[in-house]
Amino acid sequence: MNKKENYPNFRLDGKVALVTGAARGLGRACALALADAGADVALGLRDLDTGAGLVEEIESMGRQALPLQMDVSSMEQIQGSVEQAVEVFGRIDILVNNVGVAPANPAEKVTEQDYDMTMDLNVKATFFTAQAVGKHMIDQRGGRIINMSSQAGFIALEDEAIYCTSKAAINHMTRNLASEWAKYNITVNAVAPTFIETPGTEPWLNDPEFRQSVIDRIPLGRVGQPVEVAGPVVFLASDAASLITGSVLLIDGGWTSR
Repeated sequence: MNKKENYPNFRLDGKVALVTGAARGLGRACALALADAGADVALGLRDLDTGAGLVEEIESMGRQALPLQMDVSSMEQIQGSVEQAVEVFGRIDILVNNVGVAPANPAEKVTEQDYDMTMDLNVKATFFTAQAVGKHMIDQRGGRIINMSSQAGFIALEDEAIYCTSKAAINHMTRNLASEWAKYNITVNAVAPTFIETPGTEPWLNDPEFRQSVIDRIPLGRVGQPVEVAGPVVFLASDAASLITGSVLLIDGGWTSR
């Protein structure tokens, strides 16, 4: 009854993770949490100069960190970074597809350039990064992919028509990839946070009126912290979540329950 295999394993020892947009916010929190759980981490960075402190912090945990020049708007950099990570570590077991943007813009004012930028970074980059890593996971016959969605993929947010559309697309992309790649023992899931305290949300959450309007919509009565997203990411990356695929896990304090 006390055999180790009878209990869930949340550790990631011996695993290699790639986190895109790792320099700050949710990406940074996920990278650190994965390292704390035992994984070596390749850090996808739009600017290599932003990764030095994060590399040091991960290495202080006794894990390896590999900074990568990875602007996900470039197909060349996506492919090159994935190949470099595989060359250095020999494999990629976990992908956290974190990069995304959320420019506020009323629907009637959205330009083609606005639309293309949001969809390219949120949807196109997520797909092609998953594809680049997925090819290696297919060869390995296993892996975990976690996409960064949002509660915005389930609800309407004022002035965020394109952002909400992009996150709904990620939700369905997650289900499709999960279905296609299950035969290779690759799980594909997404996490969908509410408003989280990050540099990206700071301009909005620093407005007391806006912040209160958000809190009023969240039954738990507060906005989230990055570690509260990183925890579910570690879970989905672990063997404890081995039967979960095609799921989108809401981390919204109950927002969408109302």
